[in-house]
Amino acid sequence: MTDSTSPRPLEIHHPVSGLSDRIARGTTLALRFLADTFFAKRYGNRAIVLETVAAVPGMVGGMLVHLRCLRWMIDDHGWIRTLLDEAENERMHLMVFLEIAKPNLFERFVILTVQALFFVFFFALYLFSSRTAHRLVGYFEEEAVVSYTRYLAEIDAGRVENIAAPQLAIDYWHLPAQARLRDVVLAVRLDEAGHRDVNHGFADVLARGDKLGSVAH
Repeated sequence: MTDSTSPRPLEIHHPVSGLSDRIARGTTLALRFLADTFFAKRYGNRAIVLETVAAVPGMVGGMLVHLRCLRWMIDDHGWIRTLLDEAENERMHLMVFLEIAKPNLFERFVILTVQALFFVFFFALYLFSSRTAHRLVGYFEEEAVVSYTRYLAEIDAGRVENIAAPQLAIDYWHLPAQARLRDVVLAVRLDEAGHRDVNHGFADVLARGDKLGSVAH
């Protein structure tokens, strides 16, 4: 979990360089188009789908790095814990937005379908190219930051009600008792910016030819 009060640059885009980055960026833009088409400006429901997908990479990556370290009997330099913490953080995002948006049965079906398909896709991608997989997550998180920035704009414009924050969010991010939806979105956006930086950092390490590195810290 990222401290919601700590400074972190938001407007960051990793330049696309090489086939691996182009695949990652192209996949991200295709999924962004589907999200824009299906959810438009229903940002609460959009966040639920985003987070149910976003919680997959950390768990898959953590598991595969764990097995790789066991197989080759090497140190993970903090990668496993970082990836599993990311998965847990994204799962908490999902739990919070479930209380806020309350998806209907059809949307729940879409969520389950998208999650199952993405799990299979990401598992195969990580086995084939962990560098591309981490770059993909980095670009995903860039788009997540953009989505939550637009969500904030809708709240500030009065088009989305700035409801009271769920108690789960208050407890998780240690928000004030009177916290509102806007405070939750700010905290989530900062978390996503952190995941963006970590995954781009992992991809950079792998691009240099290193198997594992210390960027997890």
